[in-house]
Amino acid sequence: MKKGKVFSLGIQHVLAMYAGAVIVPLIVGSALKLSPEQLAYLVAIDLLTCGLATLIQVWQNRFFGVGLPVVLGCTFTAVGPMIAIGGQYGMSAIYGSIIAAGIFVVIFAGAFGKILKLFPPIVTGTVVTIIGITLIPVAIKDMAGGAGSENFGSAQNLFLSFGVLAFILLLYRFSNGFIRSVSILIGLIAGTVVSVFLGLVDFTPVMEASWVHMPKPFYFGVPTFEIGAIITMILVAIVSLIESTGVFMALGKICDRDLTPEDLTKGYRGEGLAIMLGGIFNAFPYTTYSQNVGLVQLSGVKAKQVIYVAGGMLIFLGLIPKVAALTTLIPTAVMGGAMVAMFGMVFASGIKMLSEVNLAKQENLLIIACSVGMGLGVTVEPELFSRLPESIQILTENGIVAGSLMAVLLNLLFNTKSKKVLVSKVQQSQKQAV
Repeated sequence: MKKGKVFSLGIQHVLAMYAGAVIVPLIVGSALKLSPEQLAYLVAIDLLTCGLATLIQVWQNRFFGVGLPVVLGCTFTAVGPMIAIGGQYGMSAIYGSIIAAGIFVVIFAGAFGKILKLFPPIVTGTVVTIIGITLIPVAIKDMAGGAGSENFGSAQNLFLSFGVLAFILLLYRFSNGFIRSVSILIGLIAGTVVSVFLGLVDFTPVMEASWVHMPKPFYFGVPTFEIGAIITMILVAIVSLIESTGVFMALGKICDRDLTPEDLTKGYRGEGLAIMLGGIFNAFPYTTYSQNVGLVQLSGVKAKQVIYVAGGMLIFLGLIPKVAALTTLIPTAVMGGAMVAMFGMVFASGIKMLSEVNLAKQENLLIIACSVGMGLGVTVEPELFSRLPESIQILTENGIVAGSLMAVLLNLLFNTKSKKVLVSKVQQSQKQAV
């Protein structure tokens, strides 16, 4: 693959996850009342650590790395717990708990690697479908201009978002090879150019950003370790592993690779190292981003070389905030139009995986129905479990996690029982034959 193509595809992956990677530090930093300088550091160091975490996961070796074209970013599941821990114990306790959670994941990665049997096609297909369904509302809100924006749903935003989506679809329909594979990137650039002429692009963030930024371990002080905070963050890490398992399975199918328990163990260990890295550099817990699965599926490019380039770009953006600020120029509506195509492909990938399942069996239909229903329901009404203890809410406030847990438990309930009944019938027939 030519260097120009690899570079362009790497940019697509960066843009696909950039909004998600940036919004978490903005939310957490604002809630903890960080100064503008501290907030700028948090955003920049997050991008740099995303790049390092991605390289750790893609580089497969004897000890860590799943070796799939994955991109890592800060997990949304950690937003609430980090704000709560920071408010109760201070910033230092946040990063002490993140480091401890990373160590926990690294040590117990082998145990997590043995849960492969809990994720047959009925579960993985359902999980990936839930991921796609729960991501699409984010794209739809961005198409309208972003939740809470003054011009939400305006004709201008709809023109931009649907125009970008239509442009991407036309490129994909009437082009081949490289142009088709970078259709998302071309659509984003075209939408941003149009936005400039409409006067919607503000260059102030680029002008005010500094040129050079150097990472500083323990920027917010020496970490402290509080038992309650550590337990909370370990639960967040477990939730992230559940999400990552679905992403690993989806990419394994796309890349025609059958993952073994050893592959998952190294993937979990890589994620644990990424979480530790986030704690050391005062960033975030990191997880495998599902946003980029749709891009791999849509572009058809599965080469890890592209992800290495994307990881390098993220590190570069983290070191040079002024360059990183350029990507913030993409209007929300433009990004939303591209997200519909990407997130929709995640959903379609889940449907494809479910096509391998015996859907004539009513139990399987019930597993899919209840799991998808729970995942979508919690996404639409996140306050459903708001009165439960916070430690339990970590497992229920996220639609992807709630739906995934439902799929795993229902599969154990119905399909494990069926296997026992089958074994019992075989044993009875053998006795009768004797």
